[in-house]
Amino acid sequence: MTEKLDGVIVATTLPYAEDASAPAGLRPELDKYAEHCRWLIDNGCRGIGPNGSLGEYSSLTDDERRAVARTAIEAVGDDGVVVVGVHGVGSHQARGWAEKAAEDGADGVLCLPPTMYRANRGEVIAHFTEVAKAGLPVMVYNNPLDTKVDLTPDLLAELAQIENIVAVKEFSGDVRRILEIRELAPDLAVIAGADDLTLEALLMGATGWFAGFPNVFPKESVRLFELATQGKLEEARALYEPLVAAFRWDSRTEFVQAIKYSMDYVGRFGGPCRPPRGPLVPEHLAQLEQDMKKAVESLK
Repeated sequence: MTEKLDGVIVATTLPYAEDASAPAGLRPELDKYAEHCRWLIDNGCRGIGPNGSLGEYSSLTDDERRAVARTAIEAVGDDGVVVVGVHGVGSHQARGWAEKAAEDGADGVLCLPPTMYRANRGEVIAHFTEVAKAGLPVMVYNNPLDTKVDLTPDLLAELAQIENIVAVKEFSGDVRRILEIRELAPDLAVIAGADDLTLEALLMGATGWFAGFPNVFPKESVRLFELATQGKLEEARALYEPLVAAFRWDSRTEFVQAIKYSMDYVGRFGGPCRPPRGPLVPEHLAQLEQDMKKAVESLK
C-alpha cells in the first residue's frame, strides 16, 4: 500500500440551490460543486474530500451523499485524489459507504470512530477493521472534541497494524502528539486536521493537511504547505500568521457556516447550510469579517 493520502486535500463545502421539494428546501447543486472541485485541483491542491463534516454529510439523504461523492470523483478524474468521508453510526454503515466509494472509483476514505456512540478501545478497533475490508486506503479521523472518542497514539499504533489503514487526520489540538504518533506508528502518515495548527503540525513531521480554509484560499494554502515541508520557516510564518485568525474558525462549532461565508467574502459561492446549522449570529459575523479582512489584506 503506497498511497498515504498526504499533501493538501480539501474537505469540501457543498453548495445548495433553493428547491421547495428538497429537504429543508435546499438541493445540492452538483454542477457548482463539480466546478468547485476542479477549481481547487487547478489551484494546486492534491485532492478533494467530499462528505466530511464540512460537507454536511449528516444532513444529506443517502442518495445525495453518494451523488456528491460521485460528482467529486468524476470532476477530479486522474488529476488528483478523492478521499470520501464514510462516517457512520456503526461499522456496517461505514463499511457500506466505503464499499460504495470503492465501486465509484475513490482513492481512499476518511472515517471517524462510530458517530453518536462513545466506543471503547475494542469497539474502535473492530469498527476500523470492518471499514478497511472495503479495500481502499483508510485515513482514520481523530476528533475527540466531537466524538468523545480519543484515538491516542498507542491506539493509533494498534490501528496502524490493520491492512489498508495508512493515515490519521489528527484533530485533538495537541501538537505534542505528532512526534509520539510518528514514534509509535512510523508507517502511519500524520495529517494536520485543524487549520489553526497546520504550520505547527507540518513542522513536527505531518506530511499532509486535510483542510477547510483552502476552500477559500487554495493557492495560498498550497504555498504554505510547500514552504513548511521545505523547512522555509520564516516565509511560512509570514504567510501563516495573518491567516490564523480566520483559520481558527475551522476549530469552532460554526466552522461550516464560517467557511461558507468566507467563500462568499472572496467571491466564491459558499451559500446557506442545511439544518441543524443556521446562519451566523451578528457578533460572530462581525468577528469573522474582521478576521477575513486581515487575511485578505495580508495576501494582497
